[in-house]
Amino acid sequence: MECCYSFKLSSPYPSSFILNLQGSSSPVGGKLSRNSMHPRLLSSPLPKPFLQIDDRLQYQQKSAFFTLKTYRGPILAETGRQGWDFGRFFKTLYFFNGPPSPAKFFEFLVEGLSNQSSSEPKSAMDSSGIVLVVGATGGVGKRIVDILRKKGQQVRVLVRSEEKARRILGSGIDLVVGDITKESTLVPEYFKGVKKVFNAASVIVGPKEGDTPERAKYSQGIKFFEPEIKGDSPEMVEYVGMKNLLNAVKGNVGLRSGKLLFGCEDNSFKDLPWGALDDVVMGGVSESNFQIDTTGGENGGPTGIFKGVVSTANNGGFTSIRTRNFSTPENLSAYDGLELCLKGDGRRYKLIVRTSRDWDTVGYTASFDTVEGWQSIRLPFSSLRPIFRARTVSDAPPFDQSNIVSLQLMFSKFEYDGKLNPTFIEGPFQLPLSSIRAFINDPITPRFVHVSSAGVTRPDRPGLDLSKQPPAVRLNKELDFILTFKLKGEDLIRESGMPYAIVRPCALTEEPAGADLIFDQGDNITGKISREEVARICVAATESPYACDKTFEVKSVIPFSEPFTVDPENPPPEKDYNEYFKTLKDGVTGKEYLERSAVPV
Repeated sequence: MECCYSFKLSSPYPSSFILNLQGSSSPVGGKLSRNSMHPRLLSSPLPKPFLQIDDRLQYQQKSAFFTLKTYRGPILAETGRQGWDFGRFFKTLYFFNGPPSPAKFFEFLVEGLSNQSSSEPKSAMDSSGIVLVVGATGGVGKRIVDILRKKGQQVRVLVRSEEKARRILGSGIDLVVGDITKESTLVPEYFKGVKKVFNAASVIVGPKEGDTPERAKYSQGIKFFEPEIKGDSPEMVEYVGMKNLLNAVKGNVGLRSGKLLFGCEDNSFKDLPWGALDDVVMGGVSESNFQIDTTGGENGGPTGIFKGVVSTANNGGFTSIRTRNFSTPENLSAYDGLELCLKGDGRRYKLIVRTSRDWDTVGYTASFDTVEGWQSIRLPFSSLRPIFRARTVSDAPPFDQSNIVSLQLMFSKFEYDGKLNPTFIEGPFQLPLSSIRAFINDPITPRFVHVSSAGVTRPDRPGLDLSKQPPAVRLNKELDFILTFKLKGEDLIRESGMPYAIVRPCALTEEPAGADLIFDQGDNITGKISREEVARICVAATESPYACDKTFEVKSVIPFSEPFTVDPENPPPEKDYNEYFKTLKDGVTGKEYLERSAVPV
């Protein structure tokens, strides 16, 4: 059967537009009939004003009238050109947009063939680079805030009392009110844009006999007062609170191993809703698909395969696979780019990342060359350029990596701004793709710094003379197992996958910073250290790869019996903490003593 469709549209569209539907074989060997339509299309009711009558689709709106009967094969839009597969075009639209509204359908059809541009993309807000301080009104926390502000960093504090925080830190501080012991108070919006976290929150310990409003007896750190827990229990603050905090910040701070978007991890396969998006949408005849090969990966595991046949007929020349828009955008603000593990073929491909849910909009794009065989290709977000229909968009908004909506992988004749792909060859191609993962640039530095305490592994350590240990070790049980739960909180950090540093200071004092220091590992030392010094160590740790994923104790060389003072006219030289960090080893926590003494059951 042969049919003809003719319609007229008012400005800005062409005054007339004629497509002839003629009987010939489709490039995919089928007909656009009820038997060849996508099964989901057949089972879904068409939206008004579509009317489904037997094997016909009728559409009527104002001056346009469209009758589509069962027909054979492609549309011939121009004499001498290869047939255009209208059925595959329609399936493509349906896959990415669902049942299309008539107005949107004709807008896309006419706009695509007339190469008109879409509306301007909306600008995105940049809220990256925030440093969060938890426990910011405490002795160490407020000093961390002060150091960060002097360094010009964007600081946000999480506090329980706004009034107290503004009194201590000043009225201009960026603060959010929440309690780490209450998960419901940790609103996701609080952590948007946070890149680093300092946790100086701790269970409150004070003298049984009472203390001054400024906690002077506790803070001095040298004279002993019989202690007790004030407020929330160690379990709630050090363990439950830690669990709540880590869950709240993990998505923004990121994982050392990266974030898997597609591929195999921990014996499970994470897929994405890929669909073919080829030059058929512009009248071309290229064709591709995406399949999962369960044993085609580099080590015999599963891999996806992007394959097809590309043709320059009808002014085409590209194939691609694109995901449907994610139901929830991916927040990759913690990461520096995307890493593709693939089996190259010597050709140049493109990765396109979109931050808008619009169908036809700017794609942030990077081209990459492959070589024969399996390889990992890293594409920094900084290398993405805003592209719309192969043209650079000079006034596009900055790339918003916290709002990734879809991904697209493309093999194309076209590069950007009129340039051509030097590796382009017509015909069949195949690109196995085993994974897509967001990555953090090397060298990786700590992004979660926690102020813990020396002595956390000692209460249960066999053969230890408790009489020679600090009060917290001797009184661990009386203080509701304060050190036991501090250690459990540390374990949560070490297991989180986030780049971290755990600082275990000995007894904290109000003395100035500047004394010579001893760094150690294994949880064996006792002594004292200035809160100011600990704050400086914490801030320095976030800038050193040598501190990453390390747990260490620190004290000054000054004994308890000797006060430490600094001459303001002749202050001690600033320390290079990196020299201390370089001496630290991986995996040393002091728990080794507990594991050695464990009796197998």
